[in-house]
Amino acid sequence: MSHEHTPQIGGATAGGQDLARPDGAVPARFDDPGLPEHRLRQADIDPAADKRAERQVVAMFALSVIGTIGFLVAYFALPPGETVASMRVSNIALGLSLFLAMFGIGAAAVHWAKTLMSDHERQEARHPQRSDAAVRAGAISALRDGTEESGIGRRGVLKGAVVSAVALAPLTVAVPLIGEVGGDWNVSKFRHTLWERGKRLARDPSGEPIRAADVTIGSVFHVIPENLREADHWIEEKAKAVVLMVRMDPRDLTEPPEREGWSYDGIVAYSKICTHVGCPVALYEQQTHHLLCPCHQSTFDMSDGARVVFGPASRPLPQLPITVDDEGYLIAQDDFDEPIGPSYWERLR
Repeated sequence: MSHEHTPQIGGATAGGQDLARPDGAVPARFDDPGLPEHRLRQADIDPAADKRAERQVVAMFALSVIGTIGFLVAYFALPPGETVASMRVSNIALGLSLFLAMFGIGAAAVHWAKTLMSDHERQEARHPQRSDAAVRAGAISALRDGTEESGIGRRGVLKGAVVSAVALAPLTVAVPLIGEVGGDWNVSKFRHTLWERGKRLARDPSGEPIRAADVTIGSVFHVIPENLREADHWIEEKAKAVVLMVRMDPRDLTEPPEREGWSYDGIVAYSKICTHVGCPVALYEQQTHHLLCPCHQSTFDMSDGARVVFGPASRPLPQLPITVDDEGYLIAQDDFDEPIGPSYWERLR
């Protein structure tokens, strides 16, 4: 049994009786149904509602101003400090106040458009891309009319609120940027970390020293220097000194000549800071010995000097030379022999 397909037109079939023409034929052109009947808003018919909407918009802009002021107060009164707790408080205060500063402007603009500005629908016929002089003059006139319809000219309080909020909001970006000017520009400090001869390798974050006997083949350790928290500015120092350590079968390990003796019985330790843009590299694949950066997929071969096998990184991860002390704990032989992190620090060499 065969079935004949009947096309759908406007929700009715060609064989039905619901088409615009009684004979069922498709019309050459459909009539423009026009715009639906305009519905007045409450603010259009009730002066009290109009005034209430205006006050709501002003309140939202005022909220933005309060947020900006709060951001500046938090920036100066709640510096990050040296502890995790102080950094948490500072970040929360800055984040919440910045949210209020930006959200207040956005919410006020949306509410203003929905309740106070003209909402009459308009139709414009399609025309060539470049309008003639008369149409372009009409566009300028429409812009003027839009400004007039927005009511900003006759709403003094609203005008003051929007100007204040928009004028103050950029301070949330400008003040932190300006505040960093004139800081510590000694970039050579990135050349060195807390690692030094005899410094024990410790688990991150517990700080417990690591025995070589506890590191099994295939295991991965996130490593920091022992007694890290006793250092000045220990959080900044940790950001430079973090290490990823793995153990593999010594037969799978290829040591570059210049790094001979930097590993211990198949245990290798490399900086955890990607040499592309500084993301933490911590995704280790045991079978291939590949280490993946989750940010831009730079891939390093841990069995072959952490050389780059894929991705945008331009140099291997710096290796931390390690050995063991008399008690069997893993220790550093020295600091990294090159700057850690993004490759642009190589200019320091």
